Amino acid sequence: MPTGFHEVRFPLRLALGTSGGPVRRTDIVSLSNGRENRNRRWRDARRHYDAGSGIRSIGDLYAVLEFFEARAGQFYGFRFRDPLDFRSCAPEGTVSAGDQVIGTGDGVTAAFQLIKTYGDAGGATIREIAKPVAGTVVVSVAGVAVAPADFALDAAAGRVTFVPSKIPAGGAVVRAGYEFDVPVRFDTDRIDVDLAQFQAGRIPSIPLVEIKP
Repeated sequence: MPTGFHEVRFPLRLALGTSGGPVRRTDIVSLSNGRENRNRRWRDARRHYDAGSGIRSIGDLYAVLEFFEARAGQFYGFRFRDPLDFRSCAPEGTVSAGDQVIGTGDGVTAAFQLIKTYGDAGGATIREIAKPVAGTVVVSVAGVAVAPADFALDAAAGRVTFVPSKIPAGGAVVRAGYEFDVPVRFDTDRIDVDLAQFQAGRIPSIPLVEIKP
């Protein structure tokens, strides 16, 4: 993760009304014969959100202003919980140690990056998970749950490291389950407050953009 990141989360109650999601960049050239050439400019999606719709009260307004000032506008990144996609499983599911394949042991490698695979019969995309939530990560090797004492989690980078005596054997599939945040920053250096009426108000737009590791 680039410098200028605070390991704090945007207030969860304000994130619940967020709109937005993944954005991709694709170049499409229409040919004279009616066919298309398509080029995927970005390997991974970049998520954009607008948290303005989550503001409900003067207290919420102040919470946003305080958080914005503490991040110095766009300067410092922070954690943000996507209301729809924040678990290794479906949003209404229960995290389990078998949710996501994160690698295969070779008897030597101790560290594994957390990832999440989105796929179906037509294809799949792999997303690197850089900001897991500490205390939610569970791991299994070859289908057997790993005790918390047998691995360490780098919650700032999303890496699981096994202790020397528990390094996965060759061919053993390593899986993990977790909750996670998205690393983002404000996509503006200006917050416009509309005090529509006494003890109420709104911030029409609070744009956030994902920071890539």
